[in-house]
Amino acid sequence: MTQSASRPTLVKWLVPLAAACLILLLPVPDGLTPAAWRYTAVFVFVVVGLITEPVAAPVIGFIGLCTAAVLRLVAPTPAASVRWALSGFSNDVVWLGFCATTFALGYEIPGLGRRIALLLVAKLGANTLGLGYAIAAADLVLAPFMPSNTARSAGTIYPVVKSIPPLYGSTPAVQPRAIGGYLCWTAFATTSVTSCMFATALAPNLFAAELAGKIAGVQVGWMAWMTGALPLGILLFVLTPAVSYVLYPPTIKRGPEVVTWAATELVAMGPISRREVTMALLAVAALAGWIFGGAIMAPVIVSLIVVALMVITGVITWNDVIGNRQGWNVLVWFATLVAMADGLNQVGFLGWLAERSAAALAGWSAVTIAVGLIALFFAIHYLFASTTAHATAVLPAFL
Repeated sequence: MTQSASRPTLVKWLVPLAAACLILLLPVPDGLTPAAWRYTAVFVFVVVGLITEPVAAPVIGFIGLCTAAVLRLVAPTPAASVRWALSGFSNDVVWLGFCATTFALGYEIPGLGRRIALLLVAKLGANTLGLGYAIAAADLVLAPFMPSNTARSAGTIYPVVKSIPPLYGSTPAVQPRAIGGYLCWTAFATTSVTSCMFATALAPNLFAAELAGKIAGVQVGWMAWMTGALPLGILLFVLTPAVSYVLYPPTIKRGPEVVTWAATELVAMGPISRREVTMALLAVAALAGWIFGGAIMAPVIVSLIVVALMVITGVITWNDVIGNRQGWNVLVWFATLVAMADGLNQVGFLGWLAERSAAALAGWSAVTIAVGLIALFFAIHYLFASTTAHATAVLPAFL
């Protein structure tokens, strides 16, 4: 590594270290123990490290977790520190996130996700606005089972979308506003909406629900999330392609060539395979289990059963599961962050912060406070390249 290449990396390390040292140099506030204040410094190091990203985010979490465990900042004994540090790996939400990323393999590997997108394009793609709704509908169908909007958009929707504009001579360099700009913008905006509609549509959703339970004592299950989000979510979903059509209008209003292209692609894919049918049935079974099976088994058990059935029925192989880098990354990252966030609560920092925040906000109406906090939470997001990192760093304090 050259000196010029290593300098930015060094700065990325120095910034979180400097932030943690600054916390340590400040006097311990009234109401907090020295150990709690030191843990706060470790947590600040992790938060700033998630912003500067000197290494992969899970590694930053591991550093913070191990430091707190070695110094016994959360638990008083080595054995108790180990139990706390590994507590995230026994968390059901963490494993639900892993299972949901495995479901994504079931759509991707047999080709079911691509087939769904092409079918919708073939049915709705005769005009450009209908094509926008076809792209949005494909994202909506996949959203409950693919918790990564990156995998859903970039891995399934975008490969279909990017093949359409060249049919009309629209590329990023030539006539991007003809049709390509509208389609890409609609796909991007729609996934922002669908990611909010289901707990399993975006990885940080599961983490946020877990934090709400641990910190605020509010339990948000899969069904509760859906029923709470759908009324506004459906409205936004219906409006997004139409509003994009008005604000970012394409010059090509009709696209019959797209229907022909989609039909040709479907013929090339061949008849629907047994693996695709099996995956579709398993996806419906998982959805039914999440919605109606709460009294019998937890959603994570439903998910684990479906993952096992995916392997048994040959939809995917065990090698696919162990090669699911994104899923294992999500599991390790979430397990680490759940433990770190729980540590803030155990050392008493969140209770201390809540008391002082309540005093500072006294006299303001609940609506004013809510709007102000949401606006601030939204603005802070621009400091983070990752929605998960943003939720981890900011949501505990806001809750």
